[in-house]
Amino acid sequence: MTPEPTAAYTLHTALDGITPGQVQGFFVDWPNPPAPDTFLRLLRGSYRVVLAVHDGQVIGFVQAVSDGVLTAYIPLLEVLPEWQGRGVGRALMTRMQDELRHLYAVDLGCEDHLVPYYEALGMRRGNLMFTRNYARQDGSLPD
Repeated sequence: MTPEPTAAYTLHTALDGITPGQVQGFFVDWPNPPAPDTFLRLLRGSYRVVLAVHDGQVIGFVQAVSDGVLTAYIPLLEVLPEWQGRGVGRALMTRMQDELRHLYAVDLGCEDHLVPYYEALGMRRGNLMFTRNYARQDGSLPD
């Protein structure tokens, strides 16, 4: 798919040519973040992905996992700190919502302070149940 131009970056829906060196600086404040090669593997396993790219560097991304029939879940939306507040996240989410418009349900979980952000994108508040295994937060393969 052809990249979509924006003011200072382009949106891509394919990982063609993306290397681990282009996906660094994400997972800020995570105590055990995935390494860039693991992160790229995560993106490759996604049902859909949208990247914001500036001068060859990925500055933001959103991914969706899905059965491809009825439902999808958006586990991660991140924008590099120096690009936050510039509409990159909104552009990523708007494009992802378009990519998933054929599905019945699209869900995501977020912190309470982000609820207004997602409501402004047309999403509604709901409940989310979850478990976390922080020892596996980096995405490394089990021993």
